[in-house]
Amino acid sequence: MRDYVISPPTQPAIPVVGGGWFPVRRIFCIGQNYLADVKELIGDHVKETEDEAKKAIPVVFTKPADSICLGGNIPLPLATDNLHYEGELVVAMKDGGTNLSPSAAEEMIYGFAVGCDLTRRDLQEVAKELSGPWDMAKAIDNGAVVGGVMPEKEFWALEEARLMLSVNNDVKQEEDLKAMIKPVWNIISDISRYFEIKAGDLIFTGTPSGVGQLVPGDKVRIGINDLAPVEFWISEQ
Repeated sequence: MRDYVISPPTQPAIPVVGGGWFPVRRIFCIGQNYLADVKELIGDHVKETEDEAKKAIPVVFTKPADSICLGGNIPLPLATDNLHYEGELVVAMKDGGTNLSPSAAEEMIYGFAVGCDLTRRDLQEVAKELSGPWDMAKAIDNGAVVGGVMPEKEFWALEEARLMLSVNNDVKQEEDLKAMIKPVWNIISDISRYFEIKAGDLIFTGTPSGVGQLVPGDKVRIGINDLAPVEFWISEQ
């Protein structure tokens, strides 16, 4: 048994609907996975744009596991004047590997959750201008908001599912998950070409149009059909 010189940090985890906890190992996030996000970058013709986006190297970034937040009160993150919400479907992995086929990737899924990728948009814009990494914009405390995980056998109708995010009861994001450029199993397959996916990994699958700023006092609610919704509000530091 190891003799740690300081107390080991608490294992980040999220609740499972029906009981138990899902331990979080690593958080992968996908950018630009809805057509509206890539039209300006690739072209104006929808079909050509979609085809090009499906072939492109995925936009992948990570968040630390301890950025997990289960909702409730979230103090405004440090060093930002432009905090943005991004509602997303989150996939929880029970197994993994490298160079997974889409069909193999599907077998590795434990379940699904509702999530929100909080982003310091002002710092992200600076990073883009400098062609720098997004860590300062994305890897923030409480920046990976996640609701309860629903096991796969309880929720699999992704083609019929619809994401809805509201701020102060005003709907800001509303989109069918079938509008994703790459479906869930293709996302997992893509990531596995660059990283070894393992049990405990979470994958944020991208956000639809309608992202916007949050200020202290704002209350956010995100739901996807029968998945456990997540709610949180922003407070002053």
